[in-house]
Formats: sequence, C-alpha cells, structure tokens
Amino acid sequence: MTNEELLEKGTRALEEGDAKAAIQLFEQALKGQETAEGWLLLAEAQIESGAYAKARKSLVAGLHVAPDETELLFALGDLNFEEGRNEEALENYQRIIDLDPEEIDALVSKAMVYINLDDLDQAENTCRQALSLAEDSAFALNALGDIHIAQGKAAEAVACFERAAELEPEDPQPWLSLADLHYDAGHLDQAESCCLKGLKLDPGAPSGYLTLGNICLDLDRSQDALENYQQFLRLERSPAAKQIRDEVAAVVEGLK
Repeated sequence: MTNEELLEKGTRALEEGDAKAAIQLFEQALKGQETAEGWLLLAEAQIESGAYAKARKSLVAGLHVAPDETELLFALGDLNFEEGRNEEALENYQRIIDLDPEEIDALVSKAMVYINLDDLDQAENTCRQALSLAEDSAFALNALGDIHIAQGKAAEAVACFERAAELEPEDPQPWLSLADLHYDAGHLDQAESCCLKGLKLDPGAPSGYLTLGNICLDLDRSQDALENYQQFLRLERSPAAKQIRDEVAAVVEGLK
C-alpha cells in the first residue's frame, strides 16, 4: 500500500474505534515518509488509546517536520491543557495567534488556559478580543460563560450560554453548562431538563452524567444516580480528571 492508502485505512480504523490497528497503520506510513498529517493522525490514535506521553512525542515530531502547522499546534496545546501544562499550552496557542492574529479558536483556547491559571482578567480580555472579531462565536460565548462563573457572575454566565445555545442548537456544551448553573442554584428540575438536552446531543459527554448523577442523588433517586456515576467513570479518561474520578468512584461504592 502507498502511504496515502495506509493513512486512509488507519483513519477508517480510528473512526471504527480500533485505535490499535490505526496506530500500526500510521506508524507503517511514517516509516515510508514522515509527514505532518501522519504524525497528527498517529497522535490522535495514541490519545484515543490513552497513550498521552507517546502522543506528545508524535506531535513534537510532527512540528519538527512542519513547525507552523496549526493543527499540530492546536493538538499539542489541547493535550497540554488537558494535562495541566498551562504555560506550555499558552505557548502553543500564542504561536498560532502569532501566525494568524484573527484565529478565534486559538484566542478562546488561550482564554481558557488563563481560567486555569486563575487570571480571570486576562481570560476575559482575551475572550472579548475573540468576540470582537466574531461576535457570534458560540465557542467564545461558552468560554466567557465559564469566566463569568469563575467570577461569581451567574446571571451573566446564563446569558452567555443561552446565546450560545441559540447560535449553535446542536452544540451540547451550553446546555450542560446551564445544567451546572441551575444545579448550583438548587433548581433541580431545570438542571435535569438542560442536562438531558445536552446528553441527547452528545451521549458521550462525561460531565453530563456527573451532573445528572448529582441531580438524581439530591432527588433521592439513588439507582439513577448510581447508573449515571458509573457511566461517567466509563467515559471520563482525561488525565486531568483523576481526582474527580476517585471521588465519584468512592460515591459509587457507597451507593452499591
């Protein structure tokens, strides 16, 4: 098979959930020719299989081949963000912005890193910079909503998420964020309704099952809570979520 055929076959394997086969095919393709696309696809398959350290090496190798490839920079930035390597993530996103100052997603991603760093002023300024370039960016509005939550501005956060839901009706994130806000406010019926809408749009969203588990627990629906917590544990594989996974696992044991 040619390198292109190997990459195509590996992509199909990854789409079908066979990360192991995809990795083998991508590695075979890279032996024939190192390309940015090949390294990116290999990293995606490695992330899917939980091999985060190997994925990092693949992304770095890809950037040696193509230092200005934004997809590689985004992937490395996102991986660093997930692993709590905030300063490195900032560098990755800033590199993209240096290449294209109007790259909205990079600006929003940078703002989200500032949230992790508890620099809410920088986070808001960066997010508003993105919105000045694209006022109807649902991604930016969701991020601004998260910033307002961190600032204790619940009403402003609700407005951001509701606007994002209007702009992107198929995006589950604003509904899941609204569910969290309603839950924190004690509005359990509204929280459950929003959560179910979000999970209908994305049945694979781990955070939705965590919120729904909390709602069910507060409503004394222990069996429903148990099932949702278990689904959260099945789906949540982010290295940054270890602490919350451990906490939920302890609750699950108590509910059994």
